[in-house]
Amino acid sequence: MSDIRLENLSKDFGSFRAVENVNLEIKSGELFSFLGPSGCGKTTLLRMLAGFEIPNTGKIQIGNKDITQLPAYRRQVNTIFQNYSLFPHMSVFDNVAFPLKIRKQPASTIKSSVLEMLSLVKMEDQHAKYPDQLSGGQKQRVAIARALINKPEVLLLDEPLAALDLKLRQHMLIELMNIHDLVGITFIYVTHDQGEAMSISDRVAVMNQGKIIQSGPPDDIYERPSSIFSAYFIGETNLISGTVSQVHDDYIELKCQIDKDEFLELDSTMHFTPLPGKELTMSLRPEKIAISRSKPRTQDDINFVRGTIEDILYLGTHTQYIVRVGKLRIRVFSQHKRVYFDEKALDWEEPVWLFWHDSDTWLIDEVASDTSPSGSDLEIASPYSRAVKKLGNQRI
Repeated sequence: MSDIRLENLSKDFGSFRAVENVNLEIKSGELFSFLGPSGCGKTTLLRMLAGFEIPNTGKIQIGNKDITQLPAYRRQVNTIFQNYSLFPHMSVFDNVAFPLKIRKQPASTIKSSVLEMLSLVKMEDQHAKYPDQLSGGQKQRVAIARALINKPEVLLLDEPLAALDLKLRQHMLIELMNIHDLVGITFIYVTHDQGEAMSISDRVAVMNQGKIIQSGPPDDIYERPSSIFSAYFIGETNLISGTVSQVHDDYIELKCQIDKDEFLELDSTMHFTPLPGKELTMSLRPEKIAISRSKPRTQDDINFVRGTIEDILYLGTHTQYIVRVGKLRIRVFSQHKRVYFDEKALDWEEPVWLFWHDSDTWLIDEVASDTSPSGSDLEIASPYSRAVKKLGNQRI
């Protein structure tokens, strides 16, 4: 197996540039994901790897071999599509056997290889069934077995779980990771679902408008986003912009306007040294924030903010609060670690304190505008909570 290298790769469709100057190296045996919104170029990139599209400029290499102009059938690359693409008139066995029959392999080789693949995907007892007799998850397993039977160097997966329900999708993610570990080849996974990419990938490339915005391990992108787009698209975050007022040895003070004549002074540790007067954005993940009715003991490395609860959304594992702080709307996730039946729950329009450690923020060298993605997103709340507010905050 060999590394995959993309060098200055671009693809145009008429006047529209779908992929722009992509440079990337994918290590042999990695489970690598391209993540981004619809129309960002991730599927076009996958199709160029598969040989279904030829780039306008640039080069694709697997090891030392340039495959840029190589037709799809001559590449050691197989693709699994969202719709499975199984032959409806063939049994599970014959669907998986089809690539070997095309290559005119001996019947004994076909039988042993098919049974091996069906065993790998735990479908050996379903070999005589037809696709219309299978569930979505079973069809996906058959598609994986058929894609792997030719022993490709690279398996491409184009949103393979999009048609499955949530529980089955979570189960199939674990199955895909197990299959990847067993076969050991390179998997390249395309998705718009951040949860899928975060949970399954060794590394992720975040894409937008045909470009790779940031790439790296999922935890690195989540904790240390390089741009406002990365911070917003991977997980959920609060974007708080301000002006650097003081620079200290290991942290800065950021002056943030929250109303016409009202400002917050917030501290943040820093990974670069900005000059006083520099405008920056602080990314603060909702689960890093604590929420309380009463102000905790003052500490030098803790930020304290006073606000009012504007919306509440119960999500099972945690409750989401939207807290109004001047013109800011700060999202907070409060985990349900234990239920205290004698403790009064926080309510709508209740004043609260928010506090977090200054090392739980990450500075981004951009300024979040009113049109930044998280602006309108913070206004989203549950229909239930909206209905309660209209009834004057009375419990239903």
